[in-house]
Amino acid sequence: MPAAAPALHHDLHRAGYYPELVVDVLDVALADEEVVAHLVHPETTFDAAEVRRHVTVLVLTPTRLVVAHVDDHPADSEHPSASASATTEAVPLAELTSVALTHVVPLPEKHERGRPAQELTLVVGWGAVSRVDLEPATCGDPSCDADHGLTGTLAPDDVVVRVSAAAEGLDSVRAATAFARELSAASARAR
Repeated sequence: MPAAAPALHHDLHRAGYYPELVVDVLDVALADEEVVAHLVHPETTFDAAEVRRHVTVLVLTPTRLVVAHVDDHPADSEHPSASASATTEAVPLAELTSVALTHVVPLPEKHERGRPAQELTLVVGWGAVSRVDLEPATCGDPSCDADHGLTGTLAPDDVVVRVSAAAEGLDSVRAATAFARELSAASARAR
């Protein structure tokens, strides 16, 4: 990990999700490039049978966005012990096609400038993955029962990070907003 990244190292250890594994995979992906900004987002999901942990780390360098995902894999009949997989992707800033932010604020009529959102969703696209949202098409005639096919939208969906003050705390929302600001500015400069 570059020596200039003590805040990233601190946040990885604070998240507590295999920090040394994440440091190792980021070290390879960063290749000694300077860390400009970062966002560490640990998540825990629950289903009927088990608890799964996951972390997404976004690191902005002067030339790239480095994305790391680390997931748990529980033991099963084919794998007698639990494991984790860590994947990194380095995207040149010039290839970013969108940095989308959704700010959720309660009581928008009382919103004060500078007050952080209660929830922030950051969606970064570079064309590797897209999401298709489909719905039945209609013709506008309420009595028509003909099949008009489907209509929909295609949206970039390469990486999505949702941070909520209720779940992660207001400081996490502020950190995500600060990272999004840095990333948005860097992607505009790279064009």
